[in-house]
Amino acid sequence: MESNKDEALKCLAIAQKHRDTGNFSAARKFTRKSISLFATPEAEKLLESIEAAAAGAGPSSEDAATTNGTHGSTQASSSATQTHPSAAGSKPRSTDATRAAGKEKREYTVEQLKVVKRVKGCKITDYYEILEVKRDCGETEIKKAYRKLALALHPDKNGAPGADEAFKMVSKAFQVLSDPQKRAAFDQHGSDPESRFSGMSSGSSPGFSPAPFTSFEGEMSPEELFNMFFGGGMNGGFGAGPFGGPVFTASFGPGGFSRTRVHVNRRAPPNAQGQQAQARPLFFQLLPLLLLFSFSILSALPSLFSSSTPDPRFAFSQSSRFNVERQTDNMGIRYHVNGPEFFNHPKIAADLAGGSVRRGSALARFESHVEHAYTQDRYAECQRGMNERERRKEAEIGFFGVGTDWEKVKRIEAEKIESCEELRRLGVLG
Repeated sequence: MESNKDEALKCLAIAQKHRDTGNFSAARKFTRKSISLFATPEAEKLLESIEAAAAGAGPSSEDAATTNGTHGSTQASSSATQTHPSAAGSKPRSTDATRAAGKEKREYTVEQLKVVKRVKGCKITDYYEILEVKRDCGETEIKKAYRKLALALHPDKNGAPGADEAFKMVSKAFQVLSDPQKRAAFDQHGSDPESRFSGMSSGSSPGFSPAPFTSFEGEMSPEELFNMFFGGGMNGGFGAGPFGGPVFTASFGPGGFSRTRVHVNRRAPPNAQGQQAQARPLFFQLLPLLLLFSFSILSALPSLFSSSTPDPRFAFSQSSRFNVERQTDNMGIRYHVNGPEFFNHPKIAADLAGGSVRRGSALARFESHVEHAYTQDRYAECQRGMNERERRKEAEIGFFGVGTDWEKVKRIEAEKIESCEELRRLGVLG
């Protein structure tokens, strides 16, 4: 959004200062924040240069390198990789500049580098583009896409610059699209459903991390997700650990990606025998429920054998069926009934013949039911109106209140909700 552009440029300036001083971690953090607020080509280029400098520069060269020097060394490393005569699929070695810095670069192939660049070239919240799937794809396509990219980008197999961040982006995209609720929220808002700025309340999804993909504290880390999906990691297979430890199994269903801890030791836990010895028979465990059910049946027996006439039906708007208008004696609420049904009711007709509504009579109970139904309907409408007004207010304030028309916000807050005013008139609301 244009309203976030100023904040994004401020973050970008801070990131450039940290990059110039060699603090690549802080520079990367503020660059990502700038991109999440308002994506610009300058921020994307700066992030690429930071990733290349952090991956290729040693501790001593990071402190002394300037922006132009970092960019130049990145270009030199790239050109050296392209001009090196090697067979197809072979893995290029570290450049001379990297060896001089005293830190060797991890090995990777040209194809692996292409995958990293493609993923990092996507917007961090464009999850369909990251996984290369269509918006109407099913669960099977999402699983296949994640399997392919996770194997290609796993840090143990891909040493290309930025592979770790690309692996996190793929994991984040899979976590969102594999959960029907998160995917629906993303399709509606187009932003991270776990972010506090996405328009989706974090309370609706407990444990979600408020930040983008950099944390994974609320759900699971990318490595845990990978190990669960592939059954224990790159070398773990599907069996238990070497010491008979627990195994995590994964399932992909309507609730998203879930895991289960399964104990595979052949010996039972030390306290298992004690728990079995203390377990009571099933009958004694169900006895309280049986007694409660019996009392419920006994209390319902009189009503089962007695014939009672149901109360007349009513409505709050007049129609050809509900053609007689009445008003409750307590709150004065207007309602409509069917004339023959109402006046021929045996108990209500007797109360009407008495000329007044007696406390505890059938007519009094009927009108009390009418008042309760009316106030419940108005209360629901009042709640919906208040929620809608709050949503409009938050939409007007936007992110951090930048460029907000506060006069309009005050007018929204001063708007009266008809159903709420009706409840105040009736004395239900204070």
